Amino acid sequence: MAQKGFYYDQTTCIGCKGCQVACKDKNDSAIGVIYRRVYDVETGKFPNPRRLHFSISCNHCEEPKCVANCPTGALEKRKADGIVIHHYDKCIGCRLCTWSCPYGAPQYREEEGKVGKCDMCADLLAKGENPACVDACVMRCLDYGDIDELRQKHGQNADAPALPSSKTTKPNIVINVKS
Repeated sequence: MAQKGFYYDQTTCIGCKGCQVACKDKNDSAIGVIYRRVYDVETGKFPNPRRLHFSISCNHCEEPKCVANCPTGALEKRKADGIVIHHYDKCIGCRLCTWSCPYGAPQYREEEGKVGKCDMCADLLAKGENPACVDACVMRCLDYGDIDELRQKHGQNADAPALPSSKTTKPNIVINVKS
């Protein structure tokens, strides 16, 4: 299986939220529903405090807790590319996936009573296009592709301040952390 994943370069991210806006627009998400989120993280101590930005969406994990805990099979890890897909018609809105994901990827869509999540813009990928968040990044700190290729090019790190340990779900993301 060719596992797809994301690369995020925290050293060049300016926290503009262009990726977040593009994702929200592409998915026509309601207020409060955000599949790709940009967080500001404070690190360090006086006299050297720091503020970092962090962009994250679904990490299409090797061991996705959302898939394991969905009682209806509405979430599935595709065999062809490893993307975690949400089957809207099977979703009953129980929110077990939202509580199970340590990254907060599945989002409850209040007006519909169902969940939605990042699918890496699978419809765009099928047309040979990039995910909306990747194309919208003005600093080019987001990329996607075969995770083995991304790891070979950028390293193995999938951990960063304010994130749960990568050992929990084995996320398919490579992060260049700003030190």
